[in-house]
Amino acid sequence: MTSKTRFNIGYTIAALLGILLIQYFVATASQVAPIPYSQFKQLLRESKIESVGVSDRFLQGTLKEPLPGGQKQFVTTRVDPEFAGELEKYGVRFTGQIESTFLRDLLSWVMPVLLFFGLWWYIGKRVAEGQGLGGGLMAIGKSKAKIYVESDTGVTFADVAGVDEAKDELCEIVDFLRNPKEYGRLGGRMPKGVLLVGPPGTGKTLLAKAVAGQAKVPFFSISGSEFVEMFVGVGAARVRDLFQQAREKAPAIIFIDELDALGRARGIGPFAGGHDEKEQTLNQLLVELDGFDSRSGLVILAATNRPEILDPALLRAGRFDRQVLVDRPDKKGRIEILKVHMKKVQLAPDVDAEAVASLTPGFTGADLANLVNEAALLATRRGAEAVAMTDFSNAVERIVAGLEKRNRLLNAREREIVAHHEMGHALVALSLPGVDPVHKVSIIPRGVGALGYTIQRPIEDRFLMTKEELENKMAVLLGGRAAELIVFGHLSTGAADDLRRVTDIARSMVTRYGMSEKLGSVAYDHEPGSLLASADRAYPVRERDYAEETAAAVDHEVRAIVERVFQRTQGILNARRAILDRAAKKLLEKETLEQNDLDALIRETPKETLRAV
Repeated sequence: MTSKTRFNIGYTIAALLGILLIQYFVATASQVAPIPYSQFKQLLRESKIESVGVSDRFLQGTLKEPLPGGQKQFVTTRVDPEFAGELEKYGVRFTGQIESTFLRDLLSWVMPVLLFFGLWWYIGKRVAEGQGLGGGLMAIGKSKAKIYVESDTGVTFADVAGVDEAKDELCEIVDFLRNPKEYGRLGGRMPKGVLLVGPPGTGKTLLAKAVAGQAKVPFFSISGSEFVEMFVGVGAARVRDLFQQAREKAPAIIFIDELDALGRARGIGPFAGGHDEKEQTLNQLLVELDGFDSRSGLVILAATNRPEILDPALLRAGRFDRQVLVDRPDKKGRIEILKVHMKKVQLAPDVDAEAVASLTPGFTGADLANLVNEAALLATRRGAEAVAMTDFSNAVERIVAGLEKRNRLLNAREREIVAHHEMGHALVALSLPGVDPVHKVSIIPRGVGALGYTIQRPIEDRFLMTKEELENKMAVLLGGRAAELIVFGHLSTGAADDLRRVTDIARSMVTRYGMSEKLGSVAYDHEPGSLLASADRAYPVRERDYAEETAAAVDHEVRAIVERVFQRTQGILNARRAILDRAAKKLLEKETLEQNDLDALIRETPKETLRAV
């Protein structure tokens, strides 16, 4: 039912009620005549009244003969007899005020009904607004996609940097929508769907908005979670409505963000079944993807950071024909992204985008945007006229290590342990070849549980690591624990996170990379979690598919690797005990040592002392 139809029906009902109300008043006024009480007493004396009905406030009766106006029914108010006698004594014509209770009686049954329907309408409207339904509950099966045109998003391809390959793929789609005949000249067809795959924050949604800014065609944007509702069948209805709207406005682009919320593989999980609401929605999406012709100028884009859980039927040829990886940017990409965001802030002359990019390996586009904003906030907080390089360095530390906790006071003994712990990390890193150089060492508490931190800055982006490099990384992580054992003769809880990371690396060497001589070149564990997630992320334990004897051998080999690296780390620090104590003492004095301070300590040390062990 359209809004125009509802409007006409409402006016018709109101008109009928008005006519009935007028008719009632006219009929009532024509049958009952209100008369003064004094006239009533006169008629009573003249025996012209046939019958009288008495109530608390008025009298209503019938006359033997009609009044001059033709009414035989009359109504009058009751008056106190003594007071009426006084008025008659002086010849005063008097009457009472007749109180009409019609409106009150009408409202007594109309108002509850109106209140009920008003409350129902208000609740329905609020629920509809919360679900993004402009048409109320009757529109619950309608698509909630936002329709953009060129000027709505304010984002173009000029605002997207660091993902050149993905941008080229989407530029091709935009060109096809503008000139479909050129792309079909040799009999080829444009892909029906393009799936943007990448870790969170790499710019998948930003790319889609840029397509909306460049395509100059209707752009339907919706999240996968918006298809799923509490009512059965709503998701499938919204899919149908979305594609119907897009066909009517073709050429057009449909963008589904977070596709994994809608396209999770069917039949996975203990409660999955053929009648599951999400499965019905997915089935409808598969039908619609098969139902539209690529020559109609309708292209579907989707984005996800969990491609491994998508249903295989979605990824087959003819549906999402292309999968475009939007990965974390390399150094060149980070420089381009930083230049885009740095245009919006006032920079000091010493700021170099390349130097900032060197400080941020592994950062995504969203991380870099947040970094520039944090640096601007730090500069504003200290009252500077422009954002300096020191603000960017402090912003990197704030993002990586957490907020400084200067109010977290440590006693002298704890500060000494933390100082030797952090210098153990730094000294081992300075002593081993091929290890990322140390950028800063500090004993100022940061974040939730960090009592100190050591920041290393990679020289270049790395995608492969050898067995020796992994063992060197483990040695750096174990440097703090080894320093505590050498200097104080005991261990503390400060190395808990270091031990977890070292154990993860050793287990991966044994079970995933085949770097154990005893267990051979065999992969015992599957790829954990998402292929796009960070390597440092902790994953739930998977059910193993090898024997208990093999599991015991894996545990033994992991322990042997960690122990061997720990013994090596102790040897490195024992050979450098003098510089360890001197550097820890200086760290206690200054609380933070920059790279220049560490270089000065190295220059003061004999070269043979720094020879790797």
